[in-house]
This record gives sequence, C-alpha cells and structure tokens, in this order.
Amino acid sequence: MAKPSFLLSRRDLDFLLHTWLDTDALIERSRYAEHSRETVDGVLDLSEQLAERWFAPHNKRSDQEEPQFDGEKVVMIPDVKEALDAFAASDLLAASMDAELGGMQLPHVVSTACFAYFQAANIGTSAYPFLTLGNANLLCAHGTPEQVDTFVRPMLAGRFLGTMCLSEPQAGSSLADVATRAEPRPDGGYRLFGNKMWISGGDHELAENIVHLVLARIPGSPPGVRGLSLFVVPKHLVQADGTLGERNDVVLAGLNHKMGYRGTTNTLLNFGEGQHRPGGEPGAVGQLVGEANRGLSYMFHMMNEARIGVGAGAAALGCTAYLKSLDYARTRQQGRPVADRDPAAPPVPIVEHADVRRMLLAQKSYSEGALALILYCARLVDEQRSAPTEQDRARAGKLLDVLTPIAKSWPSQWCVTANDLAVQVHGGYGYTREYDVEQHYRDNRLNPIHEGTHGIQGVDLLGRRAVADGGAGLAALGEEVEATASRAVAWGGGFAAHGEELRAAWRRVPEVTAAAWSTGDPTRALANASAYLEAVGHVVLAWIWLDMALATGEADDAFHRGKRQACHYFFRYELPKTEQQFTLVAALDRTVLDTDPDWL
Repeated sequence: MAKPSFLLSRRDLDFLLHTWLDTDALIERSRYAEHSRETVDGVLDLSEQLAERWFAPHNKRSDQEEPQFDGEKVVMIPDVKEALDAFAASDLLAASMDAELGGMQLPHVVSTACFAYFQAANIGTSAYPFLTLGNANLLCAHGTPEQVDTFVRPMLAGRFLGTMCLSEPQAGSSLADVATRAEPRPDGGYRLFGNKMWISGGDHELAENIVHLVLARIPGSPPGVRGLSLFVVPKHLVQADGTLGERNDVVLAGLNHKMGYRGTTNTLLNFGEGQHRPGGEPGAVGQLVGEANRGLSYMFHMMNEARIGVGAGAAALGCTAYLKSLDYARTRQQGRPVADRDPAAPPVPIVEHADVRRMLLAQKSYSEGALALILYCARLVDEQRSAPTEQDRARAGKLLDVLTPIAKSWPSQWCVTANDLAVQVHGGYGYTREYDVEQHYRDNRLNPIHEGTHGIQGVDLLGRRAVADGGAGLAALGEEVEATASRAVAWGGGFAAHGEELRAAWRRVPEVTAAAWSTGDPTRALANASAYLEAVGHVVLAWIWLDMALATGEADDAFHRGKRQACHYFFRYELPKTEQQFTLVAALDRTVLDTDPDWL
C-alpha cells in the first residue's frame, strides 16, 4: 500500500475538482477540448510526484541554510535550482497558458490545484515559478508581441525568472510615494534610477536572466498613483536574436532575512547606481509596458493574481500542517479518557481527547475551507475565459473581483491560526525543529503581509469592491449564497437550519455595507474595515462549507461524513462570531478613531 501524502489530501482534491466544481463539465468546452478526466488526474499525479521528489526534501534545509550574499552574488543550496529545473522540464509552468505560447490550456482550476502541491511541499522554492507566471501573464495581457517573444517565452521555458518591483524603502505599501524615476531616451527606451525594497526573487543565480516589472515615474507625470508607469527591466539585456547581452544596471544592495519563506531571496535592489553602465550611459535600461501613467492598472493584473496565489499558498500550508497534526494525533498515545482514569489502563491516542478533536476540526474547517475558496476563485477564472455567453463571463468577473480580497486575506489569517493549532496538537514537540509544523507556522505568518496587508484588503473590500458598480459584485455573490441556502432548506434535517442561518448572516452583509457608508465619510466608513473583511469572509466560508456539504449527497463513508461534520463545526463555532463584528461596523464605532496616538 502506497504511503499517504502529507502534502495535500488527493481524496479532497478529487472531491473539490470533480464532485463540487464539476471540472468534467468544464473540459467539454472548446478551450479545454484536448483534455479529459484522465489528463486532469494524470497532471495531478505528476504534480504530487514532482513535489514529493524535488520540492519537499529540501524544505527544511533551505530554511536552515537560507540564501547568503557574498558581496558579488547570491549563494544558496543547489537543491533549489535542481527543483526548479525539474519543474521547468515538466512544462507545468505553462499549464493553463494558451497553446500558441506552448501552454497546455489546462483549466486554471486544475493548474491551481496542481501548484498547491508545490506550495505545500516548499513555499520558498515555489515562490520563484509563482512570481514568474504572474509576470508572464501580465506581459501577455499588456505587453507588445516583441516583449512577449523576448521575455515571456523564455520564462515559460524556465530559462528566465520574473519579479514584481513595487515597494520602496520610504514608501512600503504606499505606492503613491514611489520615487523611482524613468528618464526617456531618444531611442524610445528609458533609463531607471531608484531603489526597490522587499523584492522576492530579486536576485539569484537560478536562471539565465531575471525579468523585473518595475513601477516608476516619468518626469512630468502627475503626482500619486496616477503618475506611475510600468517598465520591464531585465537583469541582463536581451539581444535581438534572444541571446543575453550586457549586464543591466540593476544591483543587489542586500538581502532581507525573514522569519519564514527563507528559501526565497528577498532583496533591496538599486537601479541606475552606476555599477554597470549599459552602452556607457548611466541608468538601468527599461522598456515601457503599455501606455505611460497606467502602470498601476497594469500591475493590478499581476497583483490580483498574486493575491489569490498568496491565499493558495496559505491554504496549502494550512492543509499540510493539518494532515501532519492529524497523523500525530492518531499515533501519539498519551492520557486516558476522562471517564476512565485507571492508571493501569494503557494510554489512548490523543485524538480520543475531545479538545484535540476540537483543534483538528478547527484546522479542517479553516484549511479545507480555504482551499475550496481558492479553487472556486480559480474556477471563476475559467468562466471568464470560456463561459458560453458574454453575460456569464462578465458575471464571473464581478464575483472574482469581490472575492479577491477575501481569497487573499481569509486563508492568510485563518490558516495561520490552523498552523498554530497544529503546533498545539503536537504539544511540546510542535515547538521543535524536528517536526515540520513549526516551520509551516513561520512560513505562513508572512502571508497576511504579502501582496497587501489585512488592513489594506479590508479597505479595498469595503471601500471599493463591495460598492463598485452599485454593488453589482456583492449582489451576484448574494445570489450564489441564496441558491445554496435554498437547496439546504429543501434538503432538510440539520442542513435546513444551516440554510436559514446562512440567509440571516448574509442579510447583514448589504445592510452593514450601507450602514458603513451612511454618512458618506470614508474615514468613518473604513475605520472598522478589517472587522468587515473578517465578518464577510466568515459568511463566505459558511456558504462554501454548506455548498460542499450539499455536494456530499447521501454518501455515508468517513470522508463525506467528515465534510458534513466540518460544516456543522463552522456553523456552530465560527459563523456566530460575525454578528458582533457586523454590529461594530454598522454602528460606525469610533473607538479606534478616538484613540489619541499618545495614549498607545
């Protein structure tokens, strides 16, 4: 009998893809016509095998022997490049890309599930292809055909890797304060000068070239985010025939050493400091992407994709830690039942203790729920690409837009909580480096910060997405929630009660959204945006869990019973928490606003 994987549950992925999200119907569409249930299952098998063989074995080593800068180049363990080379050889980087670019045109929901194996196995190493794919997708959407040929095709082949360069030392998340400048040249190109901070994958020796996407200002552009333009700035210039030319003036100033994600280089980069002068001129050579002063709108193409990808990584880390703590709880013997304290009786597996089962149920509800949310969002991407009518494609876009900050923040918050519980289940052993859960917690703790903090996502949801287009996205989501609630009520039993509870919770969402904006004062409306994000996120996950429970039908095996029990747990332990948060937001509570900074 094959050893079960502790990365992800294949049984769960099969349920999510084939039973709940009906991928079999999706691959009947023309875009995916080359695929079948067999190819979907085959690529999942391949992903699991590659992740187990090449990514998981060096997860601890890359954490303990993190990249170092020797003054000239980044030095890291060879296992990382070996894993990336194996990943590139599999063609999985282009799994959902168009065939004309060499892609497989797999459904995005399938490629997302496949990549989750690599995120669960080694979040640090998987960050390199993660960033590269987002970079490539942005250039495919907004770059010229020449930029696609020059940069995207080598990235999809694994020869080049990509980054996104937004933050700066003085600006952080405040992109309105970006100061990097891009000076135009007579040949139509640009020379960039400035500094970028917290750039993941910003320098290394893992590929022939690194393709940086850089936000910068052209002199004379408007102030704030309206004056940002986007540039592609390679580490090495690329000649017309595709070969590498001069070293560009992009210089590593130093590495940031993080609590987790240690296998991913995190860098401070200097552009145009003069260490390298291509063609004898100062400045880093860059090409404008799209139109001037529209850089942030283009970058949001990558940022929104990355936000959901960060949520996927958080979910994957939650899932793998859950599986490992579940195995530990089933095998670790300690204590005796509260009703039988006979010291002569043998100890029982700790999973027999009610509080341990509580922690495992919580982990299951957070991690499996988060993975389901991420795959649902990936399915919406497929609807945008392949739904039969423009109306269906537009509706999928509205749903995806309103769910994006939730898909980023909810897994990032609650799967860290799941990791915390995984450590707790292990007891004292959980705090030691001999067990994986300690590292999973540290790695996952970065995800509430990656691609926009929790607070930024809350402001984005309540301040923009929930009210955009007259609240059309929120209304579309409400229709989905009501459809599930109606089916639950019709099904009867305990799930009928959950259907009514879900309806009641959802009614609060548009009510509270309107109440938050009742004064028209954004300062008052957004003061409690994080509480709004958490409450709406919990309602969304209650909907996800109820919908999955309904998809189990009458199946009575342990797997399907477990899904239904996790649903019960979420409705009884988690959903009631939202009422207090909704009340706080609707009351326009001023506790935070009225706190003088001197009092803190």
